[in-house]
Amino acid sequence: MALSSRGRLNGGGEAGGPPLLPLLLLWSLLWQAAAGKETPVCSGPLILGMRLENSSQSIPDIQEFGIIQVLEGSEIYLRLYGMGMHTRVYELVSFSEVVQPNASFNWANATCPEKTQDLEVEPHLHEIRNTSAVVSVRVQKLRKGEHSKLYVLCTQSAPGQPWVRLEGNDALIQVLEETPRLMPLWFQICLIFLLLVLSGMFSGLNLGLMALDPMELRIVQNCGTETEKRYARKIEPIRRKGNYLLCSLLLGNVLVNTTLTILLDDLIGSGLGAVIASTSGIVIFGEIVPQAMCSRHGLAVGANTIILTKFFMLLTFPLSFPISKILDWVLGQEIGTVYNREKLVEMLKITEPYNDLVKEELNMIQGALELRTKTVEDVMTQLHDCFMINSDAILDFNTMSEIMESGYTRIPVYEEERSNIVDILYVKDLAFVDPDDCTTLKTITKFYNHPVHFVFHDTKLDAMLEEFKKGKSHLAIVQKVNNEGEGDPFYEVLGLVTLEDVIEEIIKSEILDESDMYTDNRTKKRVNNQKNKRDFSAFKDNDTESKVKISPQLLLAAHRFLSTEVNQFTPSFISEKILLRLLKHRDVIQELKFDDENKKAPQHFLFTRNKPADYFILILQGKVEVEAGKENMKFETGPFSYYGVMALNPTITTTPPAKLDRQSIQRGSLYSKVSVSEVRSPSHMSNLNRSASLCYHERSDSISSTFSGSNNQINSSAGCQYLSDFSVRALMDLQYIKITRLQYQNGLMASRLESCPQSPDGSPPKLDTTLPAKEAPTPNEVISLLNEKNCQHSKTNHSSPDEVV
Repeated sequence: MALSSRGRLNGGGEAGGPPLLPLLLLWSLLWQAAAGKETPVCSGPLILGMRLENSSQSIPDIQEFGIIQVLEGSEIYLRLYGMGMHTRVYELVSFSEVVQPNASFNWANATCPEKTQDLEVEPHLHEIRNTSAVVSVRVQKLRKGEHSKLYVLCTQSAPGQPWVRLEGNDALIQVLEETPRLMPLWFQICLIFLLLVLSGMFSGLNLGLMALDPMELRIVQNCGTETEKRYARKIEPIRRKGNYLLCSLLLGNVLVNTTLTILLDDLIGSGLGAVIASTSGIVIFGEIVPQAMCSRHGLAVGANTIILTKFFMLLTFPLSFPISKILDWVLGQEIGTVYNREKLVEMLKITEPYNDLVKEELNMIQGALELRTKTVEDVMTQLHDCFMINSDAILDFNTMSEIMESGYTRIPVYEEERSNIVDILYVKDLAFVDPDDCTTLKTITKFYNHPVHFVFHDTKLDAMLEEFKKGKSHLAIVQKVNNEGEGDPFYEVLGLVTLEDVIEEIIKSEILDESDMYTDNRTKKRVNNQKNKRDFSAFKDNDTESKVKISPQLLLAAHRFLSTEVNQFTPSFISEKILLRLLKHRDVIQELKFDDENKKAPQHFLFTRNKPADYFILILQGKVEVEAGKENMKFETGPFSYYGVMALNPTITTTPPAKLDRQSIQRGSLYSKVSVSEVRSPSHMSNLNRSASLCYHERSDSISSTFSGSNNQINSSAGCQYLSDFSVRALMDLQYIKITRLQYQNGLMASRLESCPQSPDGSPPKLDTTLPAKEAPTPNEVISLLNEKNCQHSKTNHSSPDEVV
């Protein structure tokens, strides 16, 4: 007797409880006795029934007539019930195929037919007891065309004994055919996830790739980052085939979504459930999420999935390619987004908060785009505002000064009236012109014969820029045909246009240089903080011209050096104008020719120790040897070293001379008030390279001087002599500045008179007896210009003043 799985208790215990086994044994003995047989002596285990313990696959919910039903290809565990069970009980159990089972079949003492191999009994080493044991049975697949098979349990009392069937339907096992699936469950689940990913990819690429038009991809290839350029190069070849790409993506998306629905229906087994699951998955994971991602990162996603895209384009080629060709023929070639000038300017304005362009860059772009819409008449300088020169002008100093003061490099030349422009003068044409020659302007203009470029007033700025780029001229005369009134039409000159005007219109800003007086010639707005008008009179020759010829640059460099480095010549004492006039005096700049045969000739000594001197010397060119100190230390100095500063204001004691009356003391004196130690020769200082006389500019700040306008006091100061405690000897040809005490004091007097206003009654001004406080020098523009041009030359060829003092 066998037990079906329906009699199994929870926990795997024996069915019916412990009293059932004696009853079963007693019933079996009585039944054999009634059959007239002797009860055999059991030498092995006695199997009375079986029960399905477990199965690797699900079993049918309904068991037919107590027959155990299992699925093909599964592994089941059967619990055998009986007596004398041991660990090798699996060797005494087998199954035999039942060919024609029926209710009238005589089960008693029936032998098992041939043992089947479809059910293989394997040992199970767990839960072995005396009354029950668990064996493992591997169910093989049914043969092709078979839907079910029936097997009966056969047992042996001992190895070598005949196989005996167990009685009843509950000793049977029916193997059923497994319901066929499209594919294995794990593979089907993995495929569903893969199809969801592909659905999202096709949907995202459809939005991301098709949103990238070919024009934008070309732009990214040229001006994007290195990563963007690499992505664009990958996408651009397939994006050019727009309709083919679109058909492939749409066909792939439809194919994937349809397959996903079929697999979900097979997995769930319910049509309604498959529709709900597929709709939810496709909408969320196949549409919303990928399209939201690809709308922002379509370039990166498209480049990284380019292989899959090409694969599906090849896969759908038989269907998508013909459709794309039909679309190309019907719709035409895809061009992409193209902006005209107005749309491009408006796009830049709208995207200004989001791009990295500054306002000046946007103005330049806008100005360049609007260049074709403007004419030269919109940007030209009106004729009455133009600086011009009459062709009959003489190029003397005044005319050339006027040209230089204008600040223009190209100047129109007219005859008789300003509208009749006949030539152009370039300032560089005057490089070899001497103002003293009084050359006529026509001579210069005919020699160079620069072409005059005329343009009409309606010429577009882009065309004007192209003309300027050809190099013919950067200045053009704007004219128009005047046919108003009676008479024949004629050309009327309206103004001038230059390359600078066109560039200013491109950059939407005014270009100012050092010579501009107005920020805009049309609005006449003056330049803020305009510098003083240049005064070129410093270069004009006069009767007091210096005997020694030096370059204007060197002259102005010496002027700048004295007014800034030597305290006695700073604007606090002598104005820059008076100082420049003093330097241009015929006797101030001198030249010394060195005699190589007699190197220590008396004329080579500029200063001699312990000999009086009433002059100041500044070396301009050449080298000198200085001998100073008790030890007669010698050293060489070069240009822009100076000596004899104390000779300009000879030192006196703190008490005035006896011959000076009280009135002169009250009015002030030309004498310098210094300490007693300064009266003596400064050679007592330990630093021989820096004697007091040579270092006077370091101590001059401590000296306060008062000056008077009386000639008597000037003459009285001449009686005080300065004895130098050093010697200065020339080592080569020299150019130097020599300023005597009288010249210096005259300069002081002139500076004081210049700074004092006259009284209303016409009486001579009263001079302030106190020296002004030291002020910061105000550099003259001419000197600054020449000083800047020669600062590098001065640094390399002239020694620093600190090397002298």
